[in-house]
Amino acid sequence: MPTTTSPAPNRRWLGLAVIAAAQFMVIMDTSIIGVALPRMQVELGFTQEDLSWVFNAYVVALAGLLLLGGKLSDVFGARRVFSAGWVVLLGGSLVAGVAGNVEVELLGRAVQGVGSALIAPSALTLLFMLFGARPKELPKALALYGAAAPAGGTAGVFLGGLITEYLSWPWVFYLNVPIALLVLAVVPSVMPAGGAGTGRRVDLLGALTVTAGLGAAVYAVVRAPEVGWDSGQTWGVLAVAAVLLVGFVIGQARGHEPLVRLGIFRAPNLAAANLAQLLLGAAWIPMWFFLNLYLQQVLGYTAFPSGTALLPMTLLIMVGMMAIAPRVLAALGPKVATVTGLVLLAAGLAWLALIDPDGSYAVDVLPASLVAALGMSLAFIPTLGTAISAARPEEGGLASGIVNTSYQVGSALGLAVMTAIAAANGADQIGDKAALTDGFSAAFIGAATVAGVGALSTLALFRSATGAATGAQDTADKVAA
Repeated sequence: MPTTTSPAPNRRWLGLAVIAAAQFMVIMDTSIIGVALPRMQVELGFTQEDLSWVFNAYVVALAGLLLLGGKLSDVFGARRVFSAGWVVLLGGSLVAGVAGNVEVELLGRAVQGVGSALIAPSALTLLFMLFGARPKELPKALALYGAAAPAGGTAGVFLGGLITEYLSWPWVFYLNVPIALLVLAVVPSVMPAGGAGTGRRVDLLGALTVTAGLGAAVYAVVRAPEVGWDSGQTWGVLAVAAVLLVGFVIGQARGHEPLVRLGIFRAPNLAAANLAQLLLGAAWIPMWFFLNLYLQQVLGYTAFPSGTALLPMTLLIMVGMMAIAPRVLAALGPKVATVTGLVLLAAGLAWLALIDPDGSYAVDVLPASLVAALGMSLAFIPTLGTAISAARPEEGGLASGIVNTSYQVGSALGLAVMTAIAAANGADQIGDKAALTDGFSAAFIGAATVAGVGALSTLALFRSATGAATGAQDTADKVAA
């Protein structure tokens, strides 16, 4: 392993705050646009079906390039890649904010995704570099890091509402600019400087292939309700996606220095934990996307009240991540904690499927969303810790890239599928509250099914293990050695 130079002890927790803020921002950028979507739709000319691309342009770039980000972190040093990611994110945010049409907006969102793909895996690697030799502090650091992700996703909805209501939608992107500048200013003094490996090749072709394959799959699913599931275009694009993704796997299996060493998935529980993360993202992200549309397009909420309505979820997720999930994990282990969380998420989503065109927030939204939020908080940390703990020490960046990729791929494909389901059941009929409600309800049922499949797969595939925090600690000790 390369040697590292750690910052002074009194700055270690400041470094963690920057890392948690990075994870918060990466996930918040997937959700902060949610409340602003109706206004962006009007001003930029998005159709109802294509509106999901404001989300998916970011997530496809993020998911497709996370593995590359993890590899670059291992090769060139986590601190360098972390800083580079913030520079790219800053540039993409400016482009997305000044966009005056659909094409420029999607370009800006894609560049934001590239920046986040560099930030996310390097941030997790930096966390282990800071706390790997401190067994008493590592679980607390992981809990804060874990809480930052779903909290960022839900807080983004609230902040998006506040900004959209009292400023304008471009400011949901401009918000990243001062934060990026602040992070870049403090990184040299609070982050450990690790030496970079030499003589190692980066598989750029593999990164581009998996990104293109994922993008093609999402495009085909999103467009299918409009052009038809039986159309040549739909199946042609899906065939291209399949060829690209199969080609990526073959290339990784045969390459001398692949982007992903496929043998890593033979590690106990790694594949199962990543599958759980994928299905967790596929269920959770469609929930907040369509819940926000229900609040605005059916219940008639404006931007700020819509964001405020989802604030209780943010608070419960933070409490769940910091206080409830660690206790459940210690008492029951990662398998039972994950299954319990996914079952609760499925129950909350099924409850949301009962929404009514003349419903109310107190009856139709609040209780069900809280059940779903509790489930998310219980499932996220054990799957994250289990996935990371299985990696070799020298593949810490790769492992963090894989688990982040799993969640983001699930988010993109889950939203694409649920968007197609919603459109097929009436969600494309703007102004017809009954039709919109039917479409959103169908999407919630679909997401509940995904969460249920996640619970069953975890029950079947997870081996008995010690707590995720303990597993992560074992890996951290190897990293620090």
